[in-house]
Amino acid sequence: MLVDLRRYTIVPGKLKAYLAVYEQYGLPVQRRHVGEPLGYFISEVGTLNQVVHLWGYKDFEDRRTRRAAMEADPDWAAYRKMTAEGGYLQLQENQLLFSAPWSKI
Repeated sequence: MLVDLRRYTIVPGKLKAYLAVYEQYGLPVQRRHVGEPLGYFISEVGTLNQVVHLWGYKDFEDRRTRRAAMEADPDWAAYRKMTAEGGYLQLQENQLLFSAPWSKI
């Protein structure tokens, strides 16, 4: 399995607004194309104002195909425009991780 780990640092004071916009406009589009996240978390200790989300794929090609469909969706473009106009994101990072042979995921 390929896990796409995404870490977004939100501008201080905008986390609640970002999460509301994401839940209403971004998450439905991602569910439609990418499926349910493996997990979606908010940092409480350490670096604050971060959301960390994990998405599972069979392999690189599965990820490429599903994300291309999402990027072509006008609803996703509208969501991305909302987040840009809201000035929510300070930093975006992502890692692609493969499961160890003995991992249950």
